[in-house]
Amino acid sequence: MGDDEWTSEDLAVLPAWTVVQAYHALARRLYELFARHGLTPVQFGVLAQLADSPDLLQAELARRVLIRPQSMTGVIADLSERGLLRRQGPGGRGKPVPVRLTEEGRAVLKAAGVSIREFNEPAALGLETYEAGMLNALLHKLIAAQTGHSESS
Repeated sequence: MGDDEWTSEDLAVLPAWTVVQAYHALARRLYELFARHGLTPVQFGVLAQLADSPDLLQAELARRVLIRPQSMTGVIADLSERGLLRRQGPGGRGKPVPVRLTEEGRAVLKAAGVSIREFNEPAALGLETYEAGMLNALLHKLIAAQTGHSESS
């Protein structure tokens, strides 16, 4: 077989391709779930990270949710305009300003969190409990290998 010939068996043994396929199988439902709470997956990630670690800087938030720091500017602006988070301190040109959840942000996160936890129940994903644990551990290992960050969040 040449390099330009592919079979379904060839594709089925490619872990990264399987991750892409799993993403597509879950993404539509996950985006709909977040939309019911007025959030995107990235916005949920930002709120969850701030609930865990208040007063993070924009660059650290971007690193934790795996987006570019430049992209985080718009995310923070949108969430701030909606009253879900606020910047702490005066800021200024070149001066990093920590970001913090508001009470409204905590309420939105709490409501979304119920749905997210239900969505991630092993049975809802078609997995046994031990399989979900193994899958999650392997995905975190993959993320760490690709980003150079050993983060479990």
